[in-house]
Amino acid sequence: MEALRRSSTKPVQSLKPTKAISVEEDPTKASDALPLPLYLTNAVFLTLFFYVVYFLLSHWREKIRTSTPLSVVTFSEILAILAFVASFVYLLGFFGIDFAQSLLLRPSTDVWNSEEDDEEAEVFLSKEEASKLPCDQSLDCSLLPSLSPPAPIVTVRKVFEENPVTVIADEDEEIIMSVVAGTTPSYSLESKLGDCKRAAAIRREALQRLTGKSLSGLPLDGFDYDSILGQCCEMPVGYVQIPVGIAGPLLLNGREYSVPMATTEGCLVASTNRGCKAIHLSGGATSVLLKDGMTRAPVVRFGTAKRAADLKLYLEDPVNFETLALVFNRSSRFGKLHGIKCAIAGKNLYLRFTCSTGDAMGMNMVSKGVQNVLDFLQTDFPDMDVIGISGNFCSDKKPAAVNWIEGRGKSVVCEAIIKGDVVRKVLKTSVESLVELNMLKNLTGSAMAGALGGFNAHASNIVTAVYIATGQDPAQNVESSHCITMMEAVNDGKDLHISVTMPSIEVGTVGGGTQLASQSACLNLLGVKGASKESAGANSRALATIVAGAVLAGELSLMSALAAGQLVKSHMKYNRSGKDVSNASSS
Repeated sequence: MEALRRSSTKPVQSLKPTKAISVEEDPTKASDALPLPLYLTNAVFLTLFFYVVYFLLSHWREKIRTSTPLSVVTFSEILAILAFVASFVYLLGFFGIDFAQSLLLRPSTDVWNSEEDDEEAEVFLSKEEASKLPCDQSLDCSLLPSLSPPAPIVTVRKVFEENPVTVIADEDEEIIMSVVAGTTPSYSLESKLGDCKRAAAIRREALQRLTGKSLSGLPLDGFDYDSILGQCCEMPVGYVQIPVGIAGPLLLNGREYSVPMATTEGCLVASTNRGCKAIHLSGGATSVLLKDGMTRAPVVRFGTAKRAADLKLYLEDPVNFETLALVFNRSSRFGKLHGIKCAIAGKNLYLRFTCSTGDAMGMNMVSKGVQNVLDFLQTDFPDMDVIGISGNFCSDKKPAAVNWIEGRGKSVVCEAIIKGDVVRKVLKTSVESLVELNMLKNLTGSAMAGALGGFNAHASNIVTAVYIATGQDPAQNVESSHCITMMEAVNDGKDLHISVTMPSIEVGTVGGGTQLASQSACLNLLGVKGASKESAGANSRALATIVAGAVLAGELSLMSALAAGQLVKSHMKYNRSGKDVSNASSS
């Protein structure tokens, strides 16, 4: 049984779309003072309030100037006082009480479902009973239990011709109309209502009315909207469903991992899974972390190029590093400055700070440390003009040679030796074919295309799928997918040595999307959920090696499919809907 509460907005799939049902008892509200739309009623009383205040103040000022007692009032002043009281009471009833509650009480998400409202009965609709009735009887009033005391009014309003029809309480209806009219900002609903789920439902309904477009396919229920408030997403109206598949087990550094991949690309998980099988049958892969350091590069400007060069020399002098590191490290107990690399362009200087960030991805952490250093430098370089905390020399979410060469985040290399028998029986190709294809495609072909960090078959496919599943920033797939795939024949040409080198894997296991329930579950599956209790940063470093291992598996399988001429056949089998094909053939 699902409770239909006065503050909820729920879809009822079985309602007949041309009918409206209400349980009558309509309490009088301040907004019923005039038979006008809500925004016009508010405008009338606001105008009246400020007019009578101005009228009374001007008359009383005149009385004070002429020494007339204030207690002597004219008929027009009596009317003004009555109008002031009436408008004040209206405005207090409409705005004041709810506003004070939102500021002072800050109700939790359960306040609307608390047991303090025992005097208001709840209306229950049984899904089991409704599903057994014809559509026009699915919400018959005879199914409702007797209500004592009477329940508040619940009105079903038809918004769109197609099902589902949304059930909206009158209390929410007023807020929806206010959002549609523009008198209540959509972004303020969470703070005013104190209920994130209810705010999302109201915003969603207002959006449908404003655009005339249905969001019936976008889920609303089944998500914890409190978990994203102030950190993951603003003004939510629902959530997008992305299926998560499992590739593996991936045998990496002697340990097996089941790798979660969130994707809508058919064949991707199956292909990566085949690569994991080939690696496992060949004894597993080895992954090594080469470097760990997130970067941030502000841009500053001086009056002359000489002054910019002076700061460059100061920052790169080893004598000054200890002082700068002390200032930088005050921002966090996990943020430790590793180095500063400078690049000058005329009067402009770009300072690329690199620091470790524990188990966090670390962009905010390094930014705070950089700000500390910039504030410190203002003492000795008062003519330094900070143009921006990020000057694109970092470089974040953009393909850049500096990341390809210097690295950003975690730099990882992963390798495996695939046995010749496995290449033939599992991958359905030969060592010679793979080596030749890798040279002509991943190396020569990428060079012909002028690729920057793209000397691979499809590293970004695997990186993005794992990132979405584990709550990473998907936009950082750009530099995190920098990868060069190498293949060569070993052991007298019988076996295949394959490796991927990825200098810029940017991952974290705390903060951002990693704390959401679904993403946290995927991290837990890999054994890297949250901050490491043994060694700071151990979980995020392990996650980076897993990403590289999954990329290795994906590269091995796709290159094998290409070498064997199986790519088109496999995609037609796994990446096409049989229903769509039949529809297309019959049309």
